[in-house]
Amino acid sequence: MDLSTRYMGLKLKNPIVPSASPLGRDIPTIKLMEEVGAAAVVLESLFEEQIIHEKNELDHFLTRGTESFAEALSYFPDKDVYNFGPEEYLEHIRKAKAAVSIPIIASLNGVSTGGWIDYARKIQQAGADALELNTYYLATDPDKEGKVIEDNYIAVLKAVKGAVTIPVAMKLSPYFTSMSAMARRIDQAGADALVLFNRFYQPDIDLESLEVVPNLVLSSSESMRLPLRWVAILHGKVKANLAATTGIHTAEDVLKMIMVGADVTMVCAALFQKGIKHIAKVLADMKKWMEEHEYESISQMKGSMSHKSVAEPAAFERANYMKVLKSYV
Repeated sequence: MDLSTRYMGLKLKNPIVPSASPLGRDIPTIKLMEEVGAAAVVLESLFEEQIIHEKNELDHFLTRGTESFAEALSYFPDKDVYNFGPEEYLEHIRKAKAAVSIPIIASLNGVSTGGWIDYARKIQQAGADALELNTYYLATDPDKEGKVIEDNYIAVLKAVKGAVTIPVAMKLSPYFTSMSAMARRIDQAGADALVLFNRFYQPDIDLESLEVVPNLVLSSSESMRLPLRWVAILHGKVKANLAATTGIHTAEDVLKMIMVGADVTMVCAALFQKGIKHIAKVLADMKKWMEEHEYESISQMKGSMSHKSVAEPAAFERANYMKVLKSYV
């Protein structure tokens, strides 16, 4: 059973890739991911804010606490604040590359073309096989038009592509007026892959403290419907590889994504909920299903249920919305 696929020029043994998360923070965990079958690993994101913060960090910690006794603990950085910064991130890439043979994909999270471009070069020098740009941007300024935001995405991508020679993927949100047009612009600007989609974790309100608080809700298999639709629509319309993320929990989820045109599927929540070894179960279940349905390879099914391949393409469009409403009893 041939589960191999290609992603950003990298030959992967299967389409299962753990996405950027704290799971990529520890070398033993990355090694376990490889052992149970992960084809590559996306490391935890390095945030643009961390890079900017580092520029002012040294002066802050050299002068902090000088009004106190010599033994004052305030001479030391707060561990939760000053931990795994940019330089540590580069060292982590080196250690990960030395520890495993599967591709290591670094991740940069930012929205500007500032100092983090220099870190894109450093990430390449540290040995990363590819780079994922996680453009997590929430447009809250009513005076900033959509085109300005879209142009910023293109500027960031072009700046990074001009700084490195390793493949570059762009992780997108679904919140564009014309997702297809934006995907094509990013494709034409040189992205080697599109990762669909970034999840915007929504805040909550604590009624006791009357504060806005972060709230993490892990995805479920139902969450995959949005990326499934857009992977299906974009397959064959862009040159860039397509990575599906959000809601990938089971072998069935992976198979569906491959059938609509995904080159890889990225898992995260399922590994938090069921453990790293869940990767092995997903792969075993995939092989079993493929054997039962007489598929010999991933490439044989890729794109077979995409927008351009199905008998009724409208199933991915507005007509499906109308049918769903009428189907409810």
